[in-house]
Amino acid sequence: MGVYPIKKALEIANELEEDLVEISPNAEPPVCKIMDYKKFVYEQKKREKALKAKATKVVIKEIRFGPNTDDHDYEFKKKHGEKFLKDGAKLKAYVFFKGRSIIYKDQGEILLLRLARDLEDYGKVEQMPKLEGKRMTMFITPKKK
Repeated sequence: MGVYPIKKALEIANELEEDLVEISPNAEPPVCKIMDYKKFVYEQKKREKALKAKATKVVIKEIRFGPNTDDHDYEFKKKHGEKFLKDGAKLKAYVFFKGRSIIYKDQGEILLLRLARDLEDYGKVEQMPKLEGKRMTMFITPKKK
């Protein structure tokens, strides 16, 4: 069309029975377009929805161990960890030290490293075991398919 002053642009929009929509108000002079406003809003929402759908959502699943977790419980929890990684979720495995059990922190680390070794076919360690207060935490991310 062309560049017109606001008054002239409004007259043209009224003649065409359309709306004068401000596209970028911060520009000097402001940029406007003659179009159907409802259609403009609909297309903008559609664009935002498409961008939202493309964004990946990271799911973090947790598995809790004690420092003296026995083999049966360990195997049970390992199977859950395997399933979580297959489903594409991040895995946060942690050993919680209750009371004086903090003296077994080396056992907790051994347990987490054993889990990392057993799950290396399904995921890779993102963060090695790290002691934070009464918790020793380790993150495992799923391998790409």
